[in-house]
Amino acid sequence: MDLLNYAFMQRALLAAVLVGITAPAIGVYLVQRRQALMGDGIGHVAMTGVGLGFVMSWSPVWMATLVSVLGAVIMELIRWYGRTRGDIALAMLFYGGMAGGVMLINLSPQGSNANLLSYLFGSLSTVSEQDVRAICVLAAFVILTTVLLRRQLFAVSQDEEFARVTGLPVRALNLLTAVTAAVTVTVAMRVVGLLLVSALMVVPVAAAQQLSRSFAATFAVAAALGVSTSLGGTVASYYADVPPGATIVLLTIAAFLALTALAAPLARRRARAAAAAHPAGDPAECVIPAGRRAGDEVGV
Repeated sequence: MDLLNYAFMQRALLAAVLVGITAPAIGVYLVQRRQALMGDGIGHVAMTGVGLGFVMSWSPVWMATLVSVLGAVIMELIRWYGRTRGDIALAMLFYGGMAGGVMLINLSPQGSNANLLSYLFGSLSTVSEQDVRAICVLAAFVILTTVLLRRQLFAVSQDEEFARVTGLPVRALNLLTAVTAAVTVTVAMRVVGLLLVSALMVVPVAAAQQLSRSFAATFAVAAALGVSTSLGGTVASYYADVPPGATIVLLTIAAFLALTALAAPLARRRARAAAAAHPAGDPAECVIPAGRRAGDEVGV
């Protein structure tokens, strides 16, 4: 493939693989917590970090990471304590972060509309070696956190009260989830863009849920879909000269629609098989396996 002859495409493909793994890895917990739009909000806040990076002549990726983490912590604190006016505070945080970033980028000597668009929607040619090094470090943090602490994070995402009763540090784990989501946003912004990163955190997980019933299988299928669509979108954007972020998201949505269409007949077939195995009135169909409650999802 001729695209591998170019250094910028090698960097872009490596970044795409890391983005494809990390975004669904944290997204599976956000979907479970019904916080699917958290990535979108953090993406707005990260824009201020990008602008500060340009103004201070520092790496926009690392500055966006710092600002995103701070924003994620504030979001979690608002969720804990801002029960009455929390939605207004979050709206001000999100839109203030985006407006501040746009203003700072345009005021900085290095800033331009081209730079702004590359961070909002992704760009292949602007992924530098410095960006790749930062993305590798940040992606390693996300992967290690979501894999090594998967049981604890799943427990908190599934039922906070039950997790608290079992002795888990619920607030610390919630804070860690928010920080990991913030880091994931900055990992993905160079390829997918800040305005589209939330889709890659959520849609592969929703697609994987069409086929899989267990959390572990959903995690694996979502990561595989994320890598496939990220690589496919990056390659397609090179040959078709289209924005990589939009291409990746559209491919991800197409995969969701295809799996949804495939899952419907499979579900009907499983239902018929279950009905044949346990005819109406058979006491076996009312038995719940030991250690499980009705409606519980298969464990990690």
